Amino acid sequence: MKARLASLLQGLRQPRPTLSASLWQQTLAHSPVFRHLSAQERERLKTLSQDFLREKEFTGAAGLELSDPMRVHIAAQACLPILELGLAAYRDWVGVIVYPAEFIIPRQIMDESGVVHEYEDTASGEAWEGGPVILSWQDSQMEDEGYNVIIHEFAHKLDMLNGEVDGIPALHSGLQLDEWKTTLQASYEDFCKRVDRNDDPALDPALDPTLDPILDPYGAEHPSEFFAVSSEAFFGNPEGLGALYPRWYELLSRYYRQNPLERRLTSP
Repeated sequence: MKARLASLLQGLRQPRPTLSASLWQQTLAHSPVFRHLSAQERERLKTLSQDFLREKEFTGAAGLELSDPMRVHIAAQACLPILELGLAAYRDWVGVIVYPAEFIIPRQIMDESGVVHEYEDTASGEAWEGGPVILSWQDSQMEDEGYNVIIHEFAHKLDMLNGEVDGIPALHSGLQLDEWKTTLQASYEDFCKRVDRNDDPALDPALDPTLDPILDPYGAEHPSEFFAVSSEAFFGNPEGLGALYPRWYELLSRYYRQNPLERRLTSP
């Protein structure tokens, strides 16, 4: 699958954009996730985004012609999580593939009897171990407080950096693996219970305000998805995530070396 996709897209890669001052200001103004960054953080994000654009190869798929604003939008969103981690956190891969809208991914699954079943899955984003990040451009523009497909997929890339995709990224100094596992598991299990309750037609979600969609229910699929949707909320809705899972928020803040909630409370 990967080899075939690479072959089909060969030659469709487009030149890297020039990041002008006007384009950068347009990019920042377009996305609320950048609203509370300080002037110094915006400048460092610009430099990081320029490096990202030089290092990564963008490819338009299914006839999509990528413009400079599109590539810069993706680069800036992708670089926000690594603002304090550095571009090395996205090492060992180069491709960013962008479809106009949701795309189809052929998948295989083996059942308990050993029979392989093939099916097609519709996706708005996908991150491959050692391979590209694939995004729907339509969905990449649909960010809100609890949804950001770019941050979601690039969080998966951070998770993949140390091998198994399990919700445990490569932890830097100051973070203990046992603490991460314990906090992740406790938060994930509680979230799964909340999602199950919300899906029970006999229960009224309005009775429990913490069941509001702070986190995408898809996060209940696996700890790796919980880490990814938590990362979306960490940058897009830090108030909600911090109120729902304060210990998990604090751990993510130490991992990303950022505190979006504090930014919002202190920015003009």
